[in-house]
Amino acid sequence: MAPRSVLVTACTACGACCAAPDIHALGKPLGVPCVHLGTDTGQGCLCAVYADRPAVCRSYQPDWVCGDVAPLPTLEARTARFLQIYGLEVEGGP
Repeated sequence: MAPRSVLVTACTACGACCAAPDIHALGKPLGVPCVHLGTDTGQGCLCAVYADRPAVCRSYQPDWVCGDVAPLPTLEARTARFLQIYGLEVEGGP
């Protein structure tokens, strides 16, 4: 596991919250990156509709989970850890 920080108070643009949970307002299934999520180019995974994002995305607040997943090296690893923390499994997954 990567080093953790439980003191996360701002978004790290790790993309996990845009990839791991299902987001009904966007028709996004569990474990699938949002179509509005850009690729990580060293500046983080940035949302293309950030200014107009749905309320569920707007209300999400970084917490200890972000501190746990953000240091992981890939979006895939961050998504897997996010799902593991919440005990969620992608249908048809391991």
